[in-house]
Amino acid sequence: MIIEHHELHKYLPHRHPFLLVDRIVEIEAFQRAVGIKNVTGSEYFFPGHFPERPVMPGVLIIEALAQTAAALAIYSVPGEAGALIYFAAIDNARFKRPVVPGDTLRLLVEVDKTKSRLWKVKGRAFVGEELACEADLTAMVQKKE
Repeated sequence: MIIEHHELHKYLPHRHPFLLVDRIVEIEAFQRAVGIKNVTGSEYFFPGHFPERPVMPGVLIIEALAQTAAALAIYSVPGEAGALIYFAAIDNARFKRPVVPGDTLRLLVEVDKTKSRLWKVKGRAFVGEELACEADLTAMVQKKE
């Protein structure tokens, strides 16, 4: 299944300029998801993040992975649509290469385990076949009110 950009609002509360996933190109409930982020020169963060040599901030790469994981969690449990998902931990984050304008990030998240409202995933961001970032992410799904 593919989740197009105009459908992401069903799975994520984020909106421009903080929606950092352009589409989900693969998704398997409780297993994995692959998101795409096309990094353009007009991103709001580039003028202030090394203007002479723009680099996507690592924290935003982690956030893009987290948004992909959040979409997977909501897709996996449709009754949670509209719930918010909060970071509980970021572990073992490593940055392997800079992400620059013109790159396309492939955001792969694979479920390590879920327990009640807690989700643990392994996230990896690639540019082409080259690993740009990896991290273990833990998030908590907040009950809808």
